[in-house]
Order: sequence, then structure tokens, then C-alpha cells
Amino acid sequence: MKASVLKELKTPISVEEVEIPEVSGHDVLIKQKLTGICYRDILTQEGFFPRVSLPIIPGHEISGTIEKVGEQVEDFKPGDRVASLIYTPCGQCEYCKSGNENLCPNKRTFGETVNGGYAQYIKTTDKSLVKVPEGVGDAEASISACVTGMIYNAMKRVGGLVEGENVLISGAGGGVGTHAIQIAKALGAHVIAKTSSPWKAEKLYGLGADLVVTSENFDKEIKQHTGDGVHLALESVGLPTFDKTLRSLRTGGRMVVIGNVDPTPVPLPLGLIILKGNKIMGSISSTREDMKAALQLSAEGKISAMVHRKIKLDDINEAFAEMKGKMSLGRIMIEL
Repeated sequence: MKASVLKELKTPISVEEVEIPEVSGHDVLIKQKLTGICYRDILTQEGFFPRVSLPIIPGHEISGTIEKVGEQVEDFKPGDRVASLIYTPCGQCEYCKSGNENLCPNKRTFGETVNGGYAQYIKTTDKSLVKVPEGVGDAEASISACVTGMIYNAMKRVGGLVEGENVLISGAGGGVGTHAIQIAKALGAHVIAKTSSPWKAEKLYGLGADLVVTSENFDKEIKQHTGDGVHLALESVGLPTFDKTLRSLRTGGRMVVIGNVDPTPVPLPLGLIILKGNKIMGSISSTREDMKAALQLSAEGKISAMVHRKIKLDDINEAFAEMKGKMSLGRIMIEL
């Protein structure tokens, strides 16, 4: 089969013929139709993460139909339509046993430590999978772990979102932000979307945003709009927007950090955080329960995949450049 392969960090991705993986034990072989490109894939290529096994097939937005299962797989069979976590949890640690497998210290991440989704066939394990309900499209299934499930985890499990709250979403025009707007609306929030690309504003309103802000000092505009700031902020960018996002919080407000496009440490105004009683929390990935919740929202038609365009494997480096140049609105997806 044809696959995209990262051979060395900070170099273009090549497209090569590779063997279809063999399965045994708890392994599952999935045949994919679509897989999404996440900005994390770009950060992996650029050497942002310390543990990358090279050469490797990138990508972690995995879904499709089961082709084969190992002899120890009990809950899945060939023909089942499934979606996968972006990692394989160990299933034995305290986090896995408590349903917080996204915090598993032994997990292996697709596209970083094990081969990922930039290929038609991918080997996963039954510990990573959930079944896709009727009525969910291929694109919605593909992004149910990294995008919609991850956002659900950040907003509900970590952020404690309550219906009627004001929610700020930074990086709202990207692959994460466009879906965060939809999920926040589905959960009953008043949504404020921050984007650095004014041309995206009209489409963000179309996705359900109640207010779109584009200025660098967006915290002041948000305070004027809300009176006292937002209850919850979803920070998906990091350094470029972190300070103003923090200053957009009301007294007692919470910030959940899910993205970081620049490894430079951010300054923290400790006095502000203390005096306003703000909380800053990190959220990583999703659990299978988060995926199920996100897939159910998709099945009910409350959220849909925002696909900027679909490409072939041969166009992967062009797509990376497009994303880095902020020229995409929503997800770029690979047809396999």
C-alpha cells in the first residue's frame, strides 16, 4: 500500500510503498477512507516532541472498517465500523482503570511512537477502539478522538462547562476551533470566537459563534460585550493568544489549555490570577467515553466535520504549508 513516511525530523514527508501490517493478539487492522491532518503532525515533523520513532507514518485521526482482528479480540469483528483513540493505552495503570486513559503514562501515540494514519490500512488494538453509530459520516468518525472528543473532554470533563456560560475559543478558524464552536453551542454556551484571520469571521458566525473578535487586544472587546468576561476559555493556540485569553476571564473564570504552537514559555501574571481566583488547567486528548459522546452529537446532527478540502497522499507537504500559512478553514483531510 502507499503511505506517507517521515524519515527525518525537519524534512519533507515522502510517499512510499509499504507492507500492509499483520495482526495478532489484540491487534485490529482497519481500512480507512479518510484521515485528518492535525497541527500536531506538523509539530511532530518539526521536532517539537521528544519521543518520535523514525522512520514513521504520521497521523492519528483514525477510523474505518475492520478488515482483520487478532485471535484475542472479542468485542470487534471484521465489518465493524470503528474509530480509534490517537494512542494505545496500557489498560493496566491507575488512569486506565479509572476511565482516564488519556493520562496513561505508558500510552503509545499513533504517528509518533507507532505508525499512524497516513495510509489506507492501519494496525490498532481493541483497547483503542469505539464503534461508530449509524448516521455518522467518515469525516466525523475520523476526527472523533483528536478533535471533537478532545474538545468534549476539555469543555465538559476538565472545564466543567455549564449551559448558559460564556465561552471563549482562541484559534477559532482552525481545525480545532471550528469544531469547538459547534460543540460549545451544542452544550448550550454563548460562544465568542477569536481568530487572527478576519476573512474567516462570516463563516464562524455561520457555525454558531455569537461574537467573533479579530483584534490583538480582544480581551477588551470581550469585556465590553460580556460586562465581566467569560466563564470558560478554550486556549488552542498558546503563546500568541495566552495572555489576552487569560485577561478575558471573569472573576472565578477557568482556562483550559489544549494547544501550543510555540514552545516558548508564557509569562504568568500571578497577581491577576490570585486576585481574580482564576483556574488554568491542561487537557490532553480524549478517552473512549469522550469519543462516544462526540460521536453521538454527530449522529444527532448537532456537530459536523468542517472540511476545508480533501487531498491525496502526494499532496501532504503542500497541505502542511497551507496550514502553517493559516490559509485553511477547518480540517484538511486525506482521501485514502
